Amino acid sequence: MRELARGDRRVRELVSATGQPQNLVSYHLRQLRESGLVRARRSSFDARDMYYSLDLSGCSRALADAAAALHPALVLVPGSPAAGTAADGGTVADGGTAADGGTAVRRPHPAVLFVCTGNSSRSPMAEALLRYRAAGQVRAASAGIRPKPVHPDAVAVMRDRYRIDISRHRSAQAGAVGAQPFDYVVSLCDKAREALPEFAGRPARIHWSLPDPAAGEDGLAGHVAFERTADELDGRIRFLLPALAEATA
Repeated sequence: MRELARGDRRVRELVSATGQPQNLVSYHLRQLRESGLVRARRSSFDARDMYYSLDLSGCSRALADAAAALHPALVLVPGSPAAGTAADGGTVADGGTAADGGTAVRRPHPAVLFVCTGNSSRSPMAEALLRYRAAGQVRAASAGIRPKPVHPDAVAVMRDRYRIDISRHRSAQAGAVGAQPFDYVVSLCDKAREALPEFAGRPARIHWSLPDPAAGEDGLAGHVAFERTADELDGRIRFLLPALAEATA
């Protein structure tokens, strides 16, 4: 689970990370899936592979239930990242006033690049959501392996759900932004993960295995598929912000 907290993984990657046999890893993944803590999705790059991801909201609910069962004084609020992580539009890493009245050291804002195949839906939506949730405390950008114009359904969902306008987004090629400094590169589809170029400064890489809403890869199509993608991106970004804040600190 700690390995999955760093990004989506295939079974062979979890086998390598844990040093345990594949049948044992698969057994425990099945238990975690049945418990609602881990999700699985077939790879869009190689259909023989499955990507496993940590269901952070499910983990939060399970921890809250366990705490409440232990003692009523330990009741937690499930499904929400820790306070002070900009999930409600607050700051991630600002240089405010220290508790003792002094001035806190201002930390640099982390830079995050989202990459998908076309830079037409998933990555521009993620870029806009991270900017919105981080309230200017994270530098966000997006690019694609084979850029295409922004999808109208992506524009509509972002406008209707979040009042964010991405209609003027201009798709960029991942290789063209590779020389820019980024702290994290988040691949949002399995095809993009396999085709990522080298980036200057060797930023940390994170993989989120999301289906292409324009291709109906998850059994959904049209506006509904884009709404599902926006929901998943927003949930993952809410939990990404505390990790960015901790790494920056």
